[in-house]
Amino acid sequence: MNKIIKTEKLCKTFSNGGLQQHVLKNLDLEIYEGDFTIIMGASGAGKSTLLYSLSGMDKPTLGKIIFNDKDITKMNIDSLAFFRRENCGFVFQQNYLINSMSVLDNILVSGLLVSKKKKEVVNKAKELLNKVDINEELWNKFPTQLSGGEAQRVGIVRALINSPKIVFADEPTGALNSKTGRDVLNTLTEFNNNGQSIVMVTHDISSARRGNRIIYLKDGEVAGELNLGKYVPNDKERHQKLNDFLVSMGW
Repeated sequence: MNKIIKTEKLCKTFSNGGLQQHVLKNLDLEIYEGDFTIIMGASGAGKSTLLYSLSGMDKPTLGKIIFNDKDITKMNIDSLAFFRRENCGFVFQQNYLINSMSVLDNILVSGLLVSKKKKEVVNKAKELLNKVDINEELWNKFPTQLSGGEAQRVGIVRALINSPKIVFADEPTGALNSKTGRDVLNTLTEFNNNGQSIVMVTHDISSARRGNRIIYLKDGEVAGELNLGKYVPNDKERHQKLNDFLVSMGW
């Protein structure tokens, strides 16, 4: 498989009251095209810090991040912003939609940052919204008029509008109930089955089962890795394999 991202001796250190907190420690990792990669670990293990570093949203203290053969750790702020727009999509626990703009305009404002072909962007936005079951009757509504699950699916469309090389998701079901959470996971799984690369941080086992590759962090280092293969619904063996792995990691 083709590598999208490779890290080399990745370190991230924060100063906390004069003390140095080493969140990531000499971390070597590869992310592959087409994978649904899950990052797990206890609170404070460095999951979100790793996600933000891989996506160029945060700069590491030391080490390299090679993204599509480019060392993004050498980029300045403006170059990183342009690189993220061209290559990354983001889905967060909170959807961060602009409440003063319609559903459709929330998508278009992201798409038109990259492409000036408005008609193509509009057509793609509508196609993606239909794919995630956000019907035309909702396109002119405001985010506050949507359910939590609907708003999160709009957030996924916004993440996908520029055909990113990879989508980064940070606890995307954390603020949703179990049913709407499943709907969001079904959406992400469907796009992954169609070839979209995804890296997702989660503490939820049901969410983690959707991944084909599980990376477990402990104290800023990769403590273990599990290959589950492509997701199959109601696969009891998959569920048990993941549970056994997490227990072995001290979950």
